[in-house]
Amino acid sequence: MGRCTMSTLEIQGKKIRVEANGYLVDQNDWNEEVAMALAEQEGMGVLSVEQMDILRFMRVYFVKYRVFPLLNNVCRITHQPKQCVTRQFINPEKAWKIAGLPKQDGVRFVSMDGEHFFMEPYC
Repeated sequence: MGRCTMSTLEIQGKKIRVEANGYLVDQNDWNEEVAMALAEQEGMGVLSVEQMDILRFMRVYFVKYRVFPLLNNVCRITHQPKQCVTRQFINPEKAWKIAGLPKQDGVRFVSMDGEHFFMEPYC
């Protein structure tokens, strides 16, 4: 069986463990400073207010339903234009990761044009 390699981010003197693919090991470590560090790790720069609204919504939704929210609902509920997740984060999986949520086993995001993403099961 393979081993998952982990790294550590140091944020305000606290060590935060991150899996090799960038997901937080402990979702409870997440806060806005951690989100900023994860965004930097993903090559994004400073997160905007709109991006933080999306991340907070994703976290609340996941805690309640234990699944990834429909992307159109994210935009509607955060009062942002359609495809806001794609516009703000390029790939919805990047937003999920920066939101500090766990990797969704058996699911990946696929896009044929780089703008429209959908979730697809895989083995």
